[in-house]
Amino acid sequence: MDSPIELLGGRLWACFHSVYHILDGYLPYSIQMVLRQLYCLFSVSTCMSPTPSAPPGFPSSGNGLWYLTPGEIWGEEWLPVGNGYLAAMLPGGTSQELTQLNIESLWSGGPFQDPSYNGGNSLPSQNAQLAQDMQSIRQTIFASGTIDSIQEIMADGGAYGSYAGAGYLLATLNTSGTVTNYARWLDLDEAITRTTWSQGGAIFSRETFCSHPLRAFAAEIGLPIPNVTCLDDSTLMVRGYVSDPGMLYEMLAQVEAPGGAVACSAIPGSSLPNATISVSGSSEAWVTWVGDTNYDMTAGDAASSYSFEGPDPHDNLLSLLASANLRSSNYSSILSEHVSDYQSIMGPFSLSLGQIPDLNTPTDQIVKSYQTNVGNAYLEWLTFNFGRYLLASSARGTLPANLQGKWADGLTNAWSSDANINIQMNYWFAEVTNMNVVVPLFDYFENTWAPRGAYTAWVMYNISSGWVTHSEAFGHTGMKLSGNSALWADYPESNAWMMIHVWDHFDYTNDVQWWISQGYPLLKGVASFHLEKLIEDLYFNDSTLVTAPCNSPEQFPITFGCAHAQQVIWQLLNAVEKGYAAAGDTDTAFLNAVRSKRSQMDKGLRIGSWGQLQEWKLDLDSPTDTHRHLSHLIGLYPGYAVASYDPTLQGSLIVNGTTLNYTREQILAAAETSLLHRGNGTGPDADSGWEKVWRAGSWAQLGKTDEFYEALTYSIERNFAANLFDVYTPGATIFQIDANLGYPAAVLNALLQAPDVASMDIPLQVTLLPSLPANWSTGSIKGARIRGGITLDFTWAGAKLTSAIFTVDHDVAGRERNVTVNYEGRVLGRFRSKGDLIVNLP
Repeated sequence: MDSPIELLGGRLWACFHSVYHILDGYLPYSIQMVLRQLYCLFSVSTCMSPTPSAPPGFPSSGNGLWYLTPGEIWGEEWLPVGNGYLAAMLPGGTSQELTQLNIESLWSGGPFQDPSYNGGNSLPSQNAQLAQDMQSIRQTIFASGTIDSIQEIMADGGAYGSYAGAGYLLATLNTSGTVTNYARWLDLDEAITRTTWSQGGAIFSRETFCSHPLRAFAAEIGLPIPNVTCLDDSTLMVRGYVSDPGMLYEMLAQVEAPGGAVACSAIPGSSLPNATISVSGSSEAWVTWVGDTNYDMTAGDAASSYSFEGPDPHDNLLSLLASANLRSSNYSSILSEHVSDYQSIMGPFSLSLGQIPDLNTPTDQIVKSYQTNVGNAYLEWLTFNFGRYLLASSARGTLPANLQGKWADGLTNAWSSDANINIQMNYWFAEVTNMNVVVPLFDYFENTWAPRGAYTAWVMYNISSGWVTHSEAFGHTGMKLSGNSALWADYPESNAWMMIHVWDHFDYTNDVQWWISQGYPLLKGVASFHLEKLIEDLYFNDSTLVTAPCNSPEQFPITFGCAHAQQVIWQLLNAVEKGYAAAGDTDTAFLNAVRSKRSQMDKGLRIGSWGQLQEWKLDLDSPTDTHRHLSHLIGLYPGYAVASYDPTLQGSLIVNGTTLNYTREQILAAAETSLLHRGNGTGPDADSGWEKVWRAGSWAQLGKTDEFYEALTYSIERNFAANLFDVYTPGATIFQIDANLGYPAAVLNALLQAPDVASMDIPLQVTLLPSLPANWSTGSIKGARIRGGITLDFTWAGAKLTSAIFTVDHDVAGRERNVTVNYEGRVLGRFRSKGDLIVNLP
């Protein structure tokens, strides 16, 4: 069966909304979709609902969010829909509905706003001076251990811009009277939002699906007012710019009303062209909404002058609306195709925590009553599924899921709604839950990071191999100067961290063709840069190679040999060696350099004066530092430099003239000490959800069940709103999606662990139920994926494992490996991953 993406010409920009489906007779009045500046107010209706119970049509499994009143606060109560290209937030109104819209590529700033924008980089003429400045910085660092500032090698960020909302859609139903039997919900089985109510003797139903909100458009305050005109009798055309000058966007909204009359007409007296669509005489109406911008990710290279500018979107949008497949489909078939497509992404994997669905309590009340450590298996399961829904609904566009997925309100948004820790955390669970959503992320690296990143490597670091980045939007690869901003901007290892995802995709899928064409070239480019950037440690003079200057992300001091940097680069070089043969690479000089410099590297693993795993090569850690980031523990989770520590590969270091060789137990104990002293995710610097779920995943990796569950449940009580969006700080309205997407990863790490290893010759260690909370004493996982192309189904009851079935893919691409399965501190079984092998345990 063709997917909706195929039906719409390969790029799912279309949105569908069943505007009003009247279950009892025809519309008493005409539907009017009025386009105007958003100075209007909602009409006030009284909503009355009977004794609470889930509305008819709500999933009997409880897999959804439901409410008995319309939403008021955008980031805490409205409900999201999306398909990756488009997104929308809906409050669930009645006689008036206001729908907030997003187009994934609608950004202010960049070359669209400022033709001189250069990705935050210095000019070519500054290369020689920057090389001298870099040498001076390193000399200072190696003389004193730290340096106060590196501003001389940083550059102004220029017109960095922000992800922007595309405006609002206002739909008005000309009816009045008391609203009763009101309910709204988000169906996570089908990715559909629905609203039902009774009013004026009729029963009304509205549904929106896939990123398919819309019924019309109203301009957002802050955006330049667009032109709204009638393309034809049933189609509105909205054209405008995100700023002046700025990126062009266009939206077309086409109305279908079987058996009724549809009319588009201009609104007289408007300062700019404005129009409205009216529907009358129909018991059902729906809108197909398409939108795009003139952003082109493939135009972010030197050949295109880093313009990122593509063609006017108008012709493409007309083609989508004129698609034979789309025009020949009725609403029911379009809806069916949508559900089938969504379930193809979500269906291969399922999780049960033994939850009992609560169909008598609205979701907002369940969230309100939730308590740390007490927990609620149903809400914890629902939050897991909601995280997967958000990724499926935001990751399958041209651009990856950003700081807010694809949902953002306003012309500017917090932290520009770009990417930092979140772009990594957003995808932590994707491979394990068998979600085919990650390739757009890699396309983004290839087209926006690598081209200009090669220039940054040369102009800033005087390195002619590979590429580097320090930030994201419009190929912004430079190190952004904003005061003494090195603590967050000095992060050239961001590319190495992201290569973990590139390697993981190959390691989980054995997709050799993709690895050859995209994955390995990305990895090789990043590794080539870091091979040149590693330099000899002239402070300790221990013959190791380190990074300098470096910051542990968002921490001072500026120093050398930061543990985070050393760990991710070590993992990067391991991935190159493990994937070299499958890529068909014959560059033996490169492979030899990888092996040689890896052996010389400081591995970023030192135990400090109070038993901690040091964050820096210098022992500078404070036991009272509760910073939100766990940067030096990346090797514990989600990485493996700590979790799979091997003293034969990572040991033998010199400390104060003494050769040490830490045991695995010592390294894990030091990591635990650091994690404990980092606090519970509520500190003077932040009180965010993502730091709590990262702590939860890390405690799970250590097998600390009580600490895991406390951190996980604390994140829900403290940071998750009534609509299950993660709120950055309690009491604020800033939405950050990384906790929503980090949460499923943390849950999975308590149930199933199979961290990477340094070599394909080392057996993969799979641990089942390593941190199982008492509240999840019965459950199952079906369709989980682990490294090597292996699918795992397992069940447990009475807090004990009852079955585990490992199924190896038919084609493992010659990458057979040894697997050891562990449970409750003992080896449950061993096998070698030969194609088509099925292993039943215990």
